[in-house]
Amino acid sequence: MDRPQWAPEGVDMQQASPARMYDALLGGSHNFEIDREAAEMGKRLVPDLPRLALSNRAFLRRAVRFLADSGIRQFLDIGSGIPTAGNVHEVAQAIDPECRVLYADIDPVAVAHSRAILRDNDKAAAIEADLRKPAELLARVRETGVIDFDKPVGVLLIAVLHLLSDDDRPAEMVAQLRAVVPTGSYVAISHLTSALRPEDASKLGANAANQSRIGIHFRSRDAIATMFEGWELVEPGVVELPAWRPESERDRHEAPGRSLGLAGVGFKD
Repeated sequence: MDRPQWAPEGVDMQQASPARMYDALLGGSHNFEIDREAAEMGKRLVPDLPRLALSNRAFLRRAVRFLADSGIRQFLDIGSGIPTAGNVHEVAQAIDPECRVLYADIDPVAVAHSRAILRDNDKAAAIEADLRKPAELLARVRETGVIDFDKPVGVLLIAVLHLLSDDDRPAEMVAQLRAVVPTGSYVAISHLTSALRPEDASKLGANAANQSRIGIHFRSRDAIATMFEGWELVEPGVVELPAWRPESERDRHEAPGRSLGLAGVGFKD
């Protein structure tokens, strides 16, 4: 299989990646055949899966606007994935061009493409880092100089914590990030859930386990809410993706009671 010019040397083109599968669901072009096949299998199992991807992306944009409107001027996007329309730096810098954004992802394709589109943006950067190794991740963040931990930070954990197993202790990962950022910071989390459609969640979880080294863990509402411990939840709390402060009917990609994702935003008081 020929390696596309945009793919870094050494990337495994025979193993599906959650970031590239998500890109395929959004109609992106930075994915491999194995990723498209995995995404197609997911759509055969759950035909409205692309709506979930769109709903999650819409939540990200709304959350960034909310944080920027609340005074946040620097964003740490962990598990940022493949850049596509409406990236964090585009949304935030449209509100204030001085906003600083650091993307972090474990997928080298995501990092390489992020760096390519940020080449002329001196207030945004991308690093390869693993949320499961928070000390190393934070050290790499500090090395970049993009994020100043003496000022409030908007931490974005969008569709990434469900890639961590229970043994990885995702709630503890969020707590470690909370300990580092100062008062006035925010966290935005979206997470796949088994709360509303347990059968579909089970199908997609099994498909992901077969297709990727990294499994996907659909969690209950209570398990997801636990990740916000120590943060003050912003209204309306932990809710279905389309129900978090929709700005118009265009944000309602999924019908009420049908979303496979929950989301919320917390404030460090």
